[in-house]
Amino acid sequence: MMALLPWLNWLKAFHVMSFIAWMAATFYLPRLYVYHCQTAVGSPESARFKVMERKLLRGIMTPAAIGTLIFGGLLAGIPGVIDWHAPWWWAKLAGVAGLFAFHGACARWRRDFEADRRVHPERFYRIANEVPTLLMALIVIMIIVRPWSG
Repeated sequence: MMALLPWLNWLKAFHVMSFIAWMAATFYLPRLYVYHCQTAVGSPESARFKVMERKLLRGIMTPAAIGTLIFGGLLAGIPGVIDWHAPWWWAKLAGVAGLFAFHGACARWRRDFEADRRVHPERFYRIANEVPTLLMALIVIMIIVRPWSG
């Protein structure tokens, strides 16, 4: 993995760009669910939301998550970039795992809307919309501030 060292800054740039795109989609998709709850099942508006939700999840959110994972994995594989014993690193990874879990939940909710199953009320999605903000704050603080690093 030392062969990647000359590409360190490029990998960081692509990792950050992927993360930004992932977060933008993660912020927006639950908001679409809030608005989707306000439409009638089978209406043209509901059909439009289904298309928007599918395109956002499959066209932006999932590819950006994969890019974040790939570029982050490459960065983590470069010797000396990560202190594997630092608690902040594991807290950051926990935040990333939480984002992937939230991503999976968003995909499940999209399938429910696609099948015209209104499993949760609008308020649920309004509250869920705050989860990625909290996870992003944890991740950014861990990577920038690096608390408990000594």
